[in-house]
Amino acid sequence: MPNPQSDPATDQSENAAPPGALATATSNTTTTASTPTAWWAVLSMTLGVFGLVTAEFLPISLLTPIADDLHITEGLAGQAISATALFALITSLLIATVTRRFDRRTVLLSFSVLLVISSIMVAMAQSFSFLLLGRVLLGIALGGFWTMSTATIMRLVPPQHIPRGLAIMYSGVSAATVFAAPVGSYLGDIISWRAVFLLAAGIGAITFVTQLATLPSLPPRGRATLRVLVDLVKRPGMKFGLFSLVLIITGHFALFTYVRPFLENVTGVATAGVSGVLLGFGLANFAGTYLAGTLISRSLRMTIALMPMIMGLCAIAMVTLDGALTPTVILVAIWGMAFGGVPVAWSTWITRTVPDEAESGGGLVVAGFQTAIASGAVIGGLLFDFVGSLGVFTIGGLTLIAAALVVTAVLRPAPAQELDPELDLAEQS
Repeated sequence: MPNPQSDPATDQSENAAPPGALATATSNTTTTASTPTAWWAVLSMTLGVFGLVTAEFLPISLLTPIADDLHITEGLAGQAISATALFALITSLLIATVTRRFDRRTVLLSFSVLLVISSIMVAMAQSFSFLLLGRVLLGIALGGFWTMSTATIMRLVPPQHIPRGLAIMYSGVSAATVFAAPVGSYLGDIISWRAVFLLAAGIGAITFVTQLATLPSLPPRGRATLRVLVDLVKRPGMKFGLFSLVLIITGHFALFTYVRPFLENVTGVATAGVSGVLLGFGLANFAGTYLAGTLISRSLRMTIALMPMIMGLCAIAMVTLDGALTPTVILVAIWGMAFGGVPVAWSTWITRTVPDEAESGGGLVVAGFQTAIASGAVIGGLLFDFVGSLGVFTIGGLTLIAAALVVTAVLRPAPAQELDPELDLAEQS
């Protein structure tokens, strides 16, 4: 378990929070104290991330058997993934308002229930419409969980340990990246794609039990209205920060969506080899989430800028290598490690930029991610049709480098606030 006494003070050299934010943050982001119980609750959030992201990306590796079984095209089956992303985007903007009167523990548990129901529905689907309905429920759970996850971590651990808590939680994404594609595909061939989704339902059930046992009562906080979303965007630094986030994630997914054609057509990697390279990407991504926690404790701005810079340089280097296999595999792993720090860094940024409205701010970040994922795939596809995979990686890499330079010059995250962890002890009773 993490040692709650080991982190140094964070980012003290960076600019202060917006005027008046500290006083509000004191009443809205205080923690349940850095107890072993709180860290177990963080791990239960990690399990929730793992289950939801695994379910989200399982269809990617099981698209062909799903399409064959339901007698639809692979293109139509792929819309199940788009439906999940669309409803995750909508939910991320509305969930804080809709559930503003409910205990956050209850709301988080409901997302685990939706994960179970969704996975069972997909496993039992005899038609595309029924499968699509199951995927819509997953989108609601996914968007809602991500919106509340950062604010929940803020209330589970002291402010100086928030980057570590976020890194632990986001390691669930890396684990899901490793599991969903290669393991999902392998198990699908052995036990059928329906059985794989039943396993996902099992993960959801374990998540529910774990969260039920570890999450403390978390009464709702903040105003959580649609008007708040508009007000947050108007705060200093928010528009630029969200634009930078969308630019970085768009650049990444423009590259990542077409990494397989690059590996096969430029590097000459066989299909089985692509799975191995992507497994390396996932494992490196896992390490990157933990590295990000350490870097953020030194400087959040440096971390936010460094990650896209590394990703962009890796993309450009892959183009200049002209198909050299071993260096390309290494660069893909470095790219994966760098991307592992991106969600951790930006989630930390929102906790410091709008600490008094972390749930609504988290919704904006999730909306930015979902928008960027979709736009990255679309833009990458247009570039791929005109200039091929080499062009995609060249333009995508230059975009990431430019984003890193702009972030370095303009973005000024607030430092972590030293709040009194004793103020929230009553919530544990």
